[in-house]
Parts: sequence; structure tokens; C-alpha cells
Amino acid sequence: MSLNNFYFKDFSFFSLWTFLLFSALSVWTPVQGEVLVIGSNLPIIAAPGDDVILPCHLEPMFDVQGLTVEWSKPDLKPDPSDRLSRVEYVHLYRDRKEVPDMKMASYFRRTELFMDDMKHGNISLKILNVSEEDNGRYRCFIPKLQSRVKSAVVELVVDSNFAKTSTTETPLQTPDPQDTTPTNGRSRVAVVIAVVTLLLVLALAGFAAYFYRHIFHQTLKKHPEDDETEKQPLPV
Repeated sequence: MSLNNFYFKDFSFFSLWTFLLFSALSVWTPVQGEVLVIGSNLPIIAAPGDDVILPCHLEPMFDVQGLTVEWSKPDLKPDPSDRLSRVEYVHLYRDRKEVPDMKMASYFRRTELFMDDMKHGNISLKILNVSEEDNGRYRCFIPKLQSRVKSAVVELVVDSNFAKTSTTETPLQTPDPQDTTPTNGRSRVAVVIAVVTLLLVLALAGFAAYFYRHIFHQTLKKHPEDDETEKQPLPV
């Protein structure tokens, strides 16, 4: 192998690892100023008959009046025996108005958004007169939002043993949307850390292999007589 070919291959090897590392960092590093959909890490607890607010907002503040906002129950799946079945929405906002035709019948006339606050990025959902049938996870989703975090999940717990609130406008233990963090924020950070750590380990292994090969080549270059001696045939 010629010296030029040796260094060309080593340079290509080094460039490949550098490209992979910086490509991964550019993909996983959050974009400065990116708008995120933020829900609540805490469950919303209420008594039957309460009116509740499922908090969800955009941060930084962003006007969503012209976008589609979907509230659904992600744990509900279409009926596999009916190919025409679909997962209906708890609440669907499209073309600057509610779309009741695609709404689950059990939530008819029981849900509403804060229309005046949507220009400030508030997409919290109000559910009237909750019952234990409303228990579960709720997902707020903005499909056309230019962001890598377009949705958040909020859990609602309706407990008959929970003391009924004295007011229907501010249910007990409903956190302020401004005080919440993304439900998937921690998991996303953990994934980013794991990926970056793996890439760093691979990059270090690549650098180690590169320097090992380089030192080995330099050793052969300094002691060529050893290599020639090994090639000479043994005397008969």
C-alpha cells in the first residue's frame, strides 16, 4: 500500500466520523426560538359534575387562530373490523371555527376552546360536566405547526371520592398553563443525551483507531529492516 493511499483512507475515515457527529448534533439540537406545544406533567383531578380545563399552550407565544387544533384521546383506536371507522375528536378547531361533525357524540356541546386567547397561543380545552367515563389521556395537536414538538398529552382523572369544587370555572388542581412543562420534554432530552453520548463514544473509537493505525504506520516506516527481515526466506 502506498503512502498516499494510506493517508487518503485515513483522512476519509476521519471525515466520515466528523460528518456523522456534526450531522447528528444539528438534527437533535433544539432550534433557537422554536415554538413548542406544552401540556401538563400533572394529572388534572376532578369530581363528577365538575367543569375542568386541560391546559395546553404554545411557548413562546404564538398566534394559532389560523391553524388546525385537534383534541383527541390517543388511547382510542379505530375498530379493526370496520375499515370505514375513524377515530373521532374530542374537539376539532379548523378554519377558525369548531367542526362538530367529526366530534365524539359523548362530548357534544361539552367542550370549548378559549377563542380570544388563541392569538396568544392558548389552546387549553374546557370540558363541562365531566364524568368517570371521561377518564384518560387527552392529546392536543397542531398538525401544521412548523415545529418538532407539535403535540402534548394531558391526563384527566375523574374520581367520585374527590371533593366537588365550589366553582365550575376554576377546578381544583388544574395547573396554570404558564407553569407547566412539556409532557414529552424530559423524555426528549433523555433521547438527545443518549444519542449524543453514543455518537461521542463512536467518534472517540474512530479517533483511537485512526491514531493507532497512524502510529503503527510510523513504526513500520522507522524500522523497515524488521519488515524486510520477516520477508527473507529462512536458510535451508
